[in-house]
Amino acid sequence: MQASPILTSAHKIAIAGLGLIGGSLALRLAQRGRYVIAWNHNSRPYEAAARHNILCVDSLEALAAGKPDVLVLATPLTAMPAVLAKLAPVLSPATTLTDVGSVKTEVRQQVRNAGLSHYYVGAHPMAGNERSGFAAADPTLFDDALWAVTVDDDTRYDRFLTVADMITQGVGNRIITLDDHIHDSSAAMISHMPHVVSTALSSMLVDSEDRNIEAALAAGSWRDMTRVSLTDPGRTKAMVEEDAANVASLLRQLSARLNTVAQSLEQLSEASSDKPVDEKDESDVSRAQQQLAAFFQSPEPFRIYKRKTWDSSGSASTDSRTSDKHSLTQQTEANHDTIRIPERGWQQALIESAKAGEQITAFATTHEARIIARSLSASVSSASVADS
Repeated sequence: MQASPILTSAHKIAIAGLGLIGGSLALRLAQRGRYVIAWNHNSRPYEAAARHNILCVDSLEALAAGKPDVLVLATPLTAMPAVLAKLAPVLSPATTLTDVGSVKTEVRQQVRNAGLSHYYVGAHPMAGNERSGFAAADPTLFDDALWAVTVDDDTRYDRFLTVADMITQGVGNRIITLDDHIHDSSAAMISHMPHVVSTALSSMLVDSEDRNIEAALAAGSWRDMTRVSLTDPGRTKAMVEEDAANVASLLRQLSARLNTVAQSLEQLSEASSDKPVDEKDESDVSRAQQQLAAFFQSPEPFRIYKRKTWDSSGSASTDSRTSDKHSLTQQTEANHDTIRIPERGWQQALIESAKAGEQITAFATTHEARIIARSLSASVSSASVADS
C-alpha cells in the first residue's frame, strides 16, 4: 500500500453548544489558530466568546451554512433530536459531524434516525470537571487529554481522519479508536459508575448524625473520593441514565466486592473480641486476613501504571515491542512508534491497537500514525477477591 500525504484537515470548526465542554473546546481551538464558529441555545455566552475570536451565530442553520470542516455537537443528549432535525436539511456533504457526548450508542442511533449517519464520527474527550456553563470554560481543560473516537463498519475513513486532525492537531490531544459498545462500557467503569459511588459517599455524610464533625475532619482522601459529587445533579443523573445498563452491572459487581471485604472485616472484628476462639474461628480469621491482603494487593498493576506516568511527567515510557495480535505493523521512530493502518478492516485494526494500550498522537500520512503505548497489566488476584 502506497502511503500518501494527509489530504483531509479540519481548519474551520463549528460547535453547537457552549457549555463547559463545548465552550472549552471552542476556546482551545481558537487559541490554537483554528477558525471557530459557534451556536448556543441562548446568547448569554456570545459576548464573552467573541472576545476570544469565536464567531457566534443565531441559528443552527447559520452554523451549518458556513460549511465547516467539522460540526461538533456539544448539546445535551435530550436536545440532540431537535438539533439534528434542524441540521439534516442544510448540512453540507463537505462537513463531518461529530460530538463530545459521554455515551455513544444512543447518539449514533439519533444521528441515524436523522439520516446523517454517513456524516458522523463519534468522539468523547476524557476531560471535564464538576463545574458547568461557558463561565467555567477553560482551554487548559484539554491539557494532555485523551479522546475516544468511535466508529462502526460504515464509518468513512476520510471523515475519521478529519476528526482525528481536529483532535491531534487542532486541540493537541491523543486519540484511541473504539466501537460504541466498548466505549460505553468503558465510560461506565471510569466515569459514570464513579459518579454514583461519589454521590453515595456524600449522601452518607449528609445523613450522618456526626456530619459536622466528619465534614470538619475531611481532608485529602474525602476530597478525592467526592469531588465529582459536586457536579450538577441533573447533569450527573442524565449521564448515568444514558448508560444505565452498564452502570447497573458495574454497581452490582462493586457491591459484591465490598460485601466480601465487609464480611472479612466482621470476622476480624469478632475475633478481636473477648469471646473464646476455637480452631474454626482461627481458620476463619486466617481466611479473612488472606482475602483482605488479596483485595488491597489486586490494584498493584494500576499502581505501577500510574507510577510510570508520574515518573515520566505525564508521558509513559514508549513500548517498542512488535505485536502479532493485530494487523498494524510498528516501526520505531524517535521516542514514538508508528503504526501502519490497513485500508480494509481499519476500524477493527485501530480498536485492537487501543486494546493494546496504543494512543495516536499524530498522523504522518493517511495510513501511518505516530503512537505512544501506555499499557496496564491484568491483576492475577482480582477475580479471586470478587468470587471468594
